[in-house]
Amino acid sequence: MSGNEIRQKYLDFMAKNGHAVIPSSALVPENDPTTLFTGSGMQPLVPYLMGEKHPKGVRLADSQKCFRAEDIEEVGDNRHTTFFEMLGNWSLGDYFKKEQLPWFYSFLVDEVGLDPKRIYVTVFQGDEANNVPRDTESVVIWQELFKARGLSHEVGEMGSEAEGYERGMKEGERIFYYDASKNWWSRAGKPEKMPIGEIGGPDSEVFYDFGTEHDSKWGEHCHPNCDCGRFLEIGNSVFMEYLKTEQGFERLPAQNVDFGGGLERIAAATNNDGDVFKIDLLWNVVSQIEDLSGKKYADNLEAFRVITDHIRGAVFMIGDGVHPSNTEQGYFVRRLLRRSVRFADVLGIPAGELKNLATSVIGTYQTHYVNLSEKQTEIIDAIAKEEEQFRKTLEKGMREFEKVANTETISGHDAFVLFTTYGFPYELTEELAAEKSLSIDREEFDTEMEAHRAESRAGAEQKFKGGLADHSDKVVQYHTATHLTLAGLRKYLGEHVHQAGSNITGERLRFDFTHDSKVERDVLDKVEEFVNSAIKTGGEVTIEMMPKDVAQSDKTIEASFWDRYPDEVKVYTMTGNDGTVFSRELCGGPHVEKLENITGTYRITKEEASSAGVRRIKAVLE
Repeated sequence: MSGNEIRQKYLDFMAKNGHAVIPSSALVPENDPTTLFTGSGMQPLVPYLMGEKHPKGVRLADSQKCFRAEDIEEVGDNRHTTFFEMLGNWSLGDYFKKEQLPWFYSFLVDEVGLDPKRIYVTVFQGDEANNVPRDTESVVIWQELFKARGLSHEVGEMGSEAEGYERGMKEGERIFYYDASKNWWSRAGKPEKMPIGEIGGPDSEVFYDFGTEHDSKWGEHCHPNCDCGRFLEIGNSVFMEYLKTEQGFERLPAQNVDFGGGLERIAAATNNDGDVFKIDLLWNVVSQIEDLSGKKYADNLEAFRVITDHIRGAVFMIGDGVHPSNTEQGYFVRRLLRRSVRFADVLGIPAGELKNLATSVIGTYQTHYVNLSEKQTEIIDAIAKEEEQFRKTLEKGMREFEKVANTETISGHDAFVLFTTYGFPYELTEELAAEKSLSIDREEFDTEMEAHRAESRAGAEQKFKGGLADHSDKVVQYHTATHLTLAGLRKYLGEHVHQAGSNITGERLRFDFTHDSKVERDVLDKVEEFVNSAIKTGGEVTIEMMPKDVAQSDKTIEASFWDRYPDEVKVYTMTGNDGTVFSRELCGGPHVEKLENITGTYRITKEEASSAGVRRIKAVLE
């Protein structure tokens, strides 16, 4: 079954069960300063899981585009990709476990046609230290589902992943209890790491058994959470039923379901092959690479997988309006394309051919993601330009290599500089050194690389948490005040003013906007007065969904980055009690329901240049 067929079957199945099908959000989150990319299916739904009302109701489903930049270095094995799609469905205080688990099981077996004997599940074993009980309800549901198919349904006590390797699976076991490190979900992780006010709950993961032989290098015995490749997680139902308070964990009055299923992984299961690069969504590119290189995928797995994944990720990123650059999201598009160039050279693909791989990606996805065909010329041109620019950088790198290749041993530091500054992978430096009978100080190179990665991880830590990591009341207030800030700036500076970026914490808001000169203090005072007056009216914040083309034609609706929005958009309107409309703007973040819920006096503390044609202000509520 093709990936496109699986996606459509899922959306149709959930619609049949009362879900409103919503479009995928963009890969770049809307007004979310805490993360560079949409990295999970639930990320755009966080405000609604936290209690905000969704205009489409309490049952939602979609297929969400996702990108995980931290997985770039992992690409090369048979299952890691940077770009992927997550099938998702949500209950916002409506149905719960007894509906969710049978639905997903039925979808896998009856709709997709997976062999039910190859399906295994895990559940939460409980957490005595935090007084959170084990999820016996899900176990009973799974037992009934397996029993109805004539399958074994014994329950195994695994505990931790390490204990799973020691214990292994016993005959007849199909359901396994694991601890909070495996079967508990919250944005903060395990129960003890959750801050007061955070929500979370147990989850139940579904695994597909490919039946391959266990590789004992991972542990003595195989089990569903083993990394040997026999089992692949294909879906996870999270049951958001707890709130952490000062007294401990309390049940939420409205319990939510957050389900995510990997489209590519489910497609791999239908192939009964754990290599996700063999599914049609990726194989079309693999096949074209074989034609361009004259080499076989099976003989060059890493190079083929890197190019295939990275080109697909770059196509989707450029399609969402992100072009190669040295900063923020654009840095990762550049990194994807430059790694692709390097591996294309390894395969002997002629220079300038990478752009043609984009046509395979677009052809595969254009029916569901129509923006890709609309932007095909822009995507191909961006890839071609980046390859040409990078090849010039490589030429400079070759000249630099000749400078350092003047002793018997090339220092690890020099190899590191060739990698970070000129894009030379270690393997390329090693190959060039071998031609000159030189060695490289690999230990020094590894030391500098590890320090570099540690620094990068530390710097990016907050950027990859995923989905407005801080939903505290004050952050929500500042987020709402940001809309009023933009409305005030447009009122007093003109309609050329648009958002150019934002960053919100619990202490202040930072807002970048398009304007080419200093904003004088008297104008800032007027903006302050506009925001404070709007807050004092105590009006409402309402939300509606509409087609993007309708929103674009409505001149009363403000938005930046139109390219990054899906075909259906959310419009937030802030209206005073006297009927005055203060702001109408596209957004995806959390908002107060009434303007009077913004506490304190709004004050602009600083105005300065941010970049060419962009100004920045900082403001507080005090």
